[in-house]
Amino acid sequence: MAKKKVLLMGKAHSGKTSMRSIIFANYLARDTTRLSPTLDVEHHHVRFLGDVMLNLWDCGGQDAFFESYFERDRETIFRSVELLIYVFDIESESPEKDFDHFCGVLEAIEENSPDARIFVLVHKMDLVAPQDRAHVLRERESLVAESCQSCGVQNFAVFGTSIWDETLYKAWSEIVTNLIPNIRLLETHLRNFCRLCDADEVVLFERATFLVIAHAQAADKRTGHFDAHRFEKISNIVKQFKLSCGKAQSSFQGMQVRNSRFSAFIDAFTANTYIMVIVSNPHVQTAATIWNIQNARTHFEKFIPRI
Repeated sequence: MAKKKVLLMGKAHSGKTSMRSIIFANYLARDTTRLSPTLDVEHHHVRFLGDVMLNLWDCGGQDAFFESYFERDRETIFRSVELLIYVFDIESESPEKDFDHFCGVLEAIEENSPDARIFVLVHKMDLVAPQDRAHVLRERESLVAESCQSCGVQNFAVFGTSIWDETLYKAWSEIVTNLIPNIRLLETHLRNFCRLCDADEVVLFERATFLVIAHAQAADKRTGHFDAHRFEKISNIVKQFKLSCGKAQSSFQGMQVRNSRFSAFIDAFTANTYIMVIVSNPHVQTAATIWNIQNARTHFEKFIPRI
């Protein structure tokens, strides 16, 4: 089993533990208010895609803890890191101190884990007026880029997130995809499957978290979508439905949704994934799509995952 060390860092009360609990512990956003602040470092081992074990270090964000991370525990904390996820609170009252801590973390990462990939989440974006969010996020991205460049960091990505909408799933889907080394092979096979099914789109979701891990789209269907976050919205909706089924002592296998424009099939696929197939061609029979999904399972089991 591949073990991947992931650091989750940021100022106290920035929302680190809340997002972790929603993604990996099936919390609802409204339930995160009862979570206690993280003290020092909390270690969580999370299985992802069956054969990947995320060794998630949730680091407390109080100033005293950062001093310990940078001095006494520097090598222990920052050694052998695969991913760094740094969370900024968009409404922080001391942004300068936040960036001082961020620069200190970048320096320690460069010293101890120079190959680590870095993801920055500008969190609690729901507190910003909708018409101002794009501008605020661009400003924060610029500051993050300046900090990374000053520390010699080139490989980083920035996302605006909130626990109250699909942006959290979008960011974490991008993050975990970086832990799948055969992702290009998976996407190639998914494109072939999409073509053979005469489907518009095919999406793979990780079974436990329902994060998007791969997506394929027919060449003639790549324009015209009005919602860039449609898959993440589906992740959120279906995950909540799965939890509701569990509370009713029922198990979720899949669902079919139809309207005048398309049919959507969501079904358990491999041991560690769900699949969604979108078909708009009215000449494609439902039975044919279901049969294709059933027959593709054995093929995809061969390399989901091969970490």
